[in-house]
Amino acid sequence: MTAAQIPGLGTVVKDDELGWYVSEPMPVAVLDGTVCQFHVDGYDDDPAPEEFHAAIRTFLALDRSALVAAAPSIFAYYRDVMELVEADEDDVEISGPDDVLNHITFGREPSVERDSYGDRHVYVSVECECAWEPEHGLQIVFRDGAAVTKVGPYDSHLTNAAAYDDPGLDGVVYKAHAR
Repeated sequence: MTAAQIPGLGTVVKDDELGWYVSEPMPVAVLDGTVCQFHVDGYDDDPAPEEFHAAIRTFLALDRSALVAAAPSIFAYYRDVMELVEADEDDVEISGPDDVLNHITFGREPSVERDSYGDRHVYVSVECECAWEPEHGLQIVFRDGAAVTKVGPYDSHLTNAAAYDDPGLDGVVYKAHAR
């Protein structure tokens, strides 16, 4: 078992089977104080670990306003899902972007990793549960830990450009389903 010190996270322990570091549990303000264990992937071999440090520090300093700024994109994802499924009496009804965050359960294992195929930035990705899409959930991704730059069903991609193999989607926070 290998341990390391990562600024912002303190002592982390390497999961030798999975290859990433795991932090001690800590509350995360932007996730409404949810207690999380960070997974840091690719840190040992990275040529610029200080970029991981900066992304972690920035992410831990965020407050709810970062999610409020992304709420219109998250609401667009909700609306797309509701258009694709047959109406059911159990469907959640969300009135708008101001209400959508009330229907999310934040994941407890944010991952921190560098985009090795695209823009090479460090991202913090959070896999969440959401009331409107129990199967695919919600992925919220923060570029450099600073701002939400991707939302949608959890697909493990860090950008929509990577998810759809389309550089034209660089900077697109939510890619709507084709209608």
